[in-house]
Amino acid sequence: MLVNGTKIVILGGRGMLGSDLARTCRRRGLEPVVLDLPQFDITNAEHVRQAVADGGIVINCAAYTDVDGAECEAELARRVNAEAVGRLGALARRADAWVLYLSTDFVFDGRLDRPYVETDPPNPINVYGKSKLAGERLLAQSGCQHCILRVEWTYGAAGNNFVTKLLQRAKADKMLKVVDDQVGSPTATIEVSKAICELLKNRPEGIFHFAATGCVSRYGMARFIADKLSMGIDVAPCRSGDFPSPAARPLNSRFDCSRIQRLLSEPIEAWQGPLERFLRQL
Repeated sequence: MLVNGTKIVILGGRGMLGSDLARTCRRRGLEPVVLDLPQFDITNAEHVRQAVADGGIVINCAAYTDVDGAECEAELARRVNAEAVGRLGALARRADAWVLYLSTDFVFDGRLDRPYVETDPPNPINVYGKSKLAGERLLAQSGCQHCILRVEWTYGAAGNNFVTKLLQRAKADKMLKVVDDQVGSPTATIEVSKAICELLKNRPEGIFHFAATGCVSRYGMARFIADKLSMGIDVAPCRSGDFPSPAARPLNSRFDCSRIQRLLSEPIEAWQGPLERFLRQL
């Protein structure tokens, strides 16, 4: 089934967000075309041309997401997150397709003392963030109808994320140190998917921020997970500087989501509820 007779294509549809989005679409009576590696490569111009040939709705979940890996694979990150997105936009413009591009809180430096709004100037502090911001700008420059949806601290059933990494660490060590100076909103990909499905009805244009309501530090999130799962481990707070990583992380990832909230039929849920439901499924 189509949205108002329009075909839906999900690029990167087998990843963490893409797989949840495909399932959410199907639950709502929609049947998206799901494309991903190895059959579909977003850096392959012919693959992209075929994907948008019939116009319609194209949701780009395909991305290079290894934040630390991007520091030494900058060219690959740029090809996937930027150059391919610009090409997608140009082809979508010719095909009269509307593109929804998933972006990230990493386009900001995290130095602001309040939640970020869509008009705040981006200033990424790592290669991954720079590649995603370049993708945003190239998509806008392409002239296609588009919507940029920035999300943060996402977790889901498919792929690696903070939750799965924490559980893996807990198997090997009963004493975990987790950074207490990075603050954001843990956001389930299933909740992002619900919001995207609502956006498909009217296909808005511009930049929107989406995250669960409320915020917590990474340490606070880890404590929440350990308590809900009765893991029997000690979780201690530390600073980001105690665990240097190849890529710097923004300390403040909080989003002001009032702009997208006006387009949604229900209030955005606080982060605790979706995370607790996700943990029960595990």
